[in-house]
Amino acid sequence: MKTLGLLGGMSWESTQTYYRLINQKVKEELGGLHSAKLILYSIDFAEIEVLQRQGDWQATAEILINAATSTEAAGADLLLICTNTMHKVANQIEQAINIPLLHIADATAQALKQDAITSVGLLGTRFTMEQAFYRERLEQQGIEVLIPNDSQREVIHSVIYQELCLGVINPDSKKAYLEIVESLAARGAQGVILGCTEIGLLIQRSDTSVKLYDTTEIHANQAVNIILKE
Repeated sequence: MKTLGLLGGMSWESTQTYYRLINQKVKEELGGLHSAKLILYSIDFAEIEVLQRQGDWQATAEILINAATSTEAAGADLLLICTNTMHKVANQIEQAINIPLLHIADATAQALKQDAITSVGLLGTRFTMEQAFYRERLEQQGIEVLIPNDSQREVIHSVIYQELCLGVINPDSKKAYLEIVESLAARGAQGVILGCTEIGLLIQRSDTSVKLYDTTEIHANQAVNIILKE
């Protein structure tokens, strides 16, 4: 088994989901008392969130590059950034390390293509929904990306930062999210990406007939496949 490096803490609420899913998958594949070999570098999300609001992505890149190189030095063979939004600086991180980085949008695109999905809705932070770094990664692989309207994007973004990242699960927010999922399906989305690693804490596949793609689960499962591959 190879050693998996995780850049977590953004937020820790979803990082614990990564830890659980990765270890469950390793146990499922290997049985017995097996668990994942991993190194977790947990970043103080408050520092990142301020820089995001200020638009200082270079400063966020420097924080994550330091974390990534430290994780590599500690023995990681593969790196995951345990957040969708911070893949905005994934290219800079890749250039600073000598181990592979499994990009969450590439992992998600692979899952979509396996299901023959060509048009998909995207939920996430405003940065993920509105900026090109994530959508274009999917579009380059032949997948049309639909995003919610402006007022819906505001609801999604505020719930992520003001509730989910703080561990708050609000039934009214869940209802609002599910209505947005349905509206994307009505516009032609064959499925909807939960493109923020906290969204899976709020809505699950059993909540809707629309096919949901939880990026946390997809990312974690593909990482385990890689670290266990002979």
